Amino acid sequence: MAIMEISVVPVGTGDTSVSKYVADMVKITRQSGLKYELCPMGTAVEGDIDKLLELAGRLHNSVFSAGAKRGVTTIKIDDRRDKKSSMAQKKKSVEGKL
Repeated sequence: MAIMEISVVPVGTGDTSVSKYVADMVKITRQSGLKYELCPMGTAVEGDIDKLLELAGRLHNSVFSAGAKRGVTTIKIDDRRDKKSSMAQKKKSVEGKL
């Protein structure tokens, strides 16, 4: 299972607040059925790589549907295939070492 961290920043909105865009993106992510965690500077999502990439496209395009003139999307993907991985497992591994 892959894990994706995504951040989409709308630009050219005429306002410094982006929470309405983030709320729209969380709704889209919920509808995907994928497990996710909202973070202060982005969102982590886990699932099949093809579904993650499809979701990334929908999230990127959502800022334009909401009126932004420009969107800047940053994506990090951890696609581990030698053993099962999850967001919870990754956090537990680090916490166990603290």
